[in-house]
Amino acid sequence: MRLHILGICGTFMGGIAILAKQSGHEVTGSDSHVYPPMSLQLREQGIRLMEGYDPSHITHHVDCVIVGNVIKRGNPAIEYILNQGIPYQSGPEWLTQQVLKNRWVLGVAGTHGKTTTTSLLAWILENAGFTPGFLVGGIPENFGVSARLGHDPYFVIESDEYDSAFFDKRSKFIHYRPKTLILNNLEYDHADIFPDLNSIKQQFHYLVRTIPGNGLVIHYAEDDHLVDVLKQGCWSSTQTFGQAHGDWQARLHVADGSQFTVIYKGVTLGRVHWNLLGIHNVNNALAALAAAHHVNISPEKAFFALSTFKNVKRRLEIKGKINGIVVYDDFAHHPTAIATTLAGLRTNIGKTARIIAVVEFGSYTMRIGVHKEKIQEALSAADIVFCKNTEVDWGLKSVLEGFKQRTAVYDNVDCLVNDLSLALKSGDHVVIMSNSGFNGIHEKLLFRLGVYETN
Repeated sequence: MRLHILGICGTFMGGIAILAKQSGHEVTGSDSHVYPPMSLQLREQGIRLMEGYDPSHITHHVDCVIVGNVIKRGNPAIEYILNQGIPYQSGPEWLTQQVLKNRWVLGVAGTHGKTTTTSLLAWILENAGFTPGFLVGGIPENFGVSARLGHDPYFVIESDEYDSAFFDKRSKFIHYRPKTLILNNLEYDHADIFPDLNSIKQQFHYLVRTIPGNGLVIHYAEDDHLVDVLKQGCWSSTQTFGQAHGDWQARLHVADGSQFTVIYKGVTLGRVHWNLLGIHNVNNALAALAAAHHVNISPEKAFFALSTFKNVKRRLEIKGKINGIVVYDDFAHHPTAIATTLAGLRTNIGKTARIIAVVEFGSYTMRIGVHKEKIQEALSAADIVFCKNTEVDWGLKSVLEGFKQRTAVYDNVDCLVNDLSLALKSGDHVVIMSNSGFNGIHEKLLFRLGVYETN
């Protein structure tokens, strides 16, 4: 079939494009924001990308258009499709019909940790001798791609609660029908589509309703919101994970979480040495281990996979080291994710090294200031905080004025980079946190630091 994908450079829709290409379809796509790493990944897969949503991108021989959830009525491409009667589907609908049918689906849902946990689980399956299919909302460095068709029986999918399309307002994960489901955590997010936390809980309850009786729901034991969801009804077996409570627990040997012992129902299974940092990643590992156990993968094989896991791009990814300064790229944008990322780094580098947090509040929820009262605590581990101003003025400057540490806010990224580069010194750790391209700030900063080093 000839497929055209609208919104192709989103992490989910880019993964759909790769799966369609690997399934033998002819794939093209349009988007208004074409930037790495997804744009590079798609071109490497031989998929033609077109900037914008001109109806001319959709040629007369297209068999079906797959519509991303960023597309709204009034978009010229979708209006053309509707007027011409061209067949269309949402990404989750196409995925379920064309890929997930008859597969053992292992889904990973939750506000935080989905991408890392999905990648961990896929890598455990790979190391156990399977060739799992997967779709991840990022690029796992062990695989080098965000999606793969793989072989039966297993398919691991990051299961997002965001809506499916302008014509299907159910959460994407409702379509997937997993047999093994991980619920990492649950907080309020996606303020553009969910009016309150209870509306998100309802979607999670609908997801739990789809798990078969011989399936398994694995959830974080210490999340009251998840407990509330499961109290609404659960018809499957359950297992829990957590630090102080749960069937799956970890005993840390190093405070930064890089070494820990895994305990299952009171029995010590073994010790993990790996490259990831933070308690949140230890919990991600426990969830992945529980899911791997459900498909009969031995702890020894799973532990080895963890020890060779390379993480996901944009998850505390080191972009460069210049003159003793380390620059990281991290996808964190929600206060909880910001706090856990910085806490993990702090325990790793110690108390004396400086952490400089550079933040762009890019998600809709953060752009409108939904969690503004949590920002100061989230950034408390940083010694200096630089922020890009938000489009909607919800008082970011006033919030920053209440910080104990040095802060600054900028309307322009180039000005931010200039002042930031002058403030840095050898031994600093610069964590740039955003869920967008952030105007190429990483490259701009590394170039500026490189220029200073050579002068």
